[in-house]
Amino acid sequence: MDSKFVYLDNNATTQVAPEVWQIMSESQQLFGNASSMHGFGRASAMAISKARGQVASIIDAKREEIYFTSGATESNNIVFNIATNIIDKNNGKGRILTSTIEHPSIIESVKYLKTKGYKIDLIDVDSTNRLDIDDFKRKIDNDVVLVSVMSANNETGTVQPIEEISKIAHEYGALFHTDATQSIGKIDISMEKMKIDYLSLSAHKFYGPKGIGALAAKKGVPLNNLFHGGHQEQGFRPGTYNNFSIIGLGKASELAEKDLLKERDLLWKMREALRIGILEKIDDVVVNGNQKYCLPGTLNVSFPRAEGESILLYLDMEGIAVSTGSACATGSLEPSYVLLAGGLDIEIAHGSIRFSFGRFNTMEDVDYVLEKLPPIISRIREMSTR
Repeated sequence: MDSKFVYLDNNATTQVAPEVWQIMSESQQLFGNASSMHGFGRASAMAISKARGQVASIIDAKREEIYFTSGATESNNIVFNIATNIIDKNNGKGRILTSTIEHPSIIESVKYLKTKGYKIDLIDVDSTNRLDIDDFKRKIDNDVVLVSVMSANNETGTVQPIEEISKIAHEYGALFHTDATQSIGKIDISMEKMKIDYLSLSAHKFYGPKGIGALAAKKGVPLNNLFHGGHQEQGFRPGTYNNFSIIGLGKASELAEKDLLKERDLLWKMREALRIGILEKIDDVVVNGNQKYCLPGTLNVSFPRAEGESILLYLDMEGIAVSTGSACATGSLEPSYVLLAGGLDIEIAHGSIRFSFGRFNTMEDVDYVLEKLPPIISRIREMSTR
């Protein structure tokens, strides 16, 4: 009997939805440069405008507040560039606050900017990876120009109290940014209600094409372009529009908004079935992250005395795709800095696996993992004691 194939790495990337492929295929005639004044250009411009509105709708923003980028990594870097530009204009006065569990695109930006002399402080998290509000209050003051905290962690799925964090940031006159990449299509995100100044997202995290995303910037907040050469995106991010990918992002946003409640319930049901099944079938496991404030489709589990990379490879041989952490950190033999930030023992962190569900998964997938995973853990643990 051939192995079943189960994809449980949706936090790394998702497959493109059929409806997205369809509209991108149907848009082949929209090859015109959207900046051109002739009919071909106007048709492309109209399609891009529609997509901009679709993206704005899912995050409760205004159409003119959406700027297309290559994805959240670029958007995150742009926001930190804006913050350092503000500091430069203040003759070096100003600080940035972010958390210890951000995506590598922010963590690595922090490391780089510190070498350039910028003052950046990291806010601690508790044992469930939720932001330590008391530590945040200790570290923020009127010198802080930007607070950046992801809406939900890509490894543990822990959801942050964004509205509370934003409120505190604004009380001190700081701008607030959130990397909402993992949240779109899974939980409610509102630029208006949560008082978010900047928001980053990537299409490929919610069944859209890769290489396209957006930065949402509330009207009136500072913006400074990284590039020069054109008027596109209000001069903020010039360059000829990627028509097809933008249209795909728009459609993915529309679908994610329409199916939010249904998808959230489905993902939570599968996630809980797997969590309960693992606890019933395997001894000595640690479920990481916050179990109350959590993305519906993310389950991070540590298996003491079993190496994470070994578990991943054995599962892969059974046709099951999972992750040991962030896809952007793959290649590193170091344990997850996200898990270590929450105080998890280094040896336990080494045995962590992230299961992340998507809309194309089924309960049969859960059953298959629960069939294959227990003997794999037993085998690895037996080998480790020899």
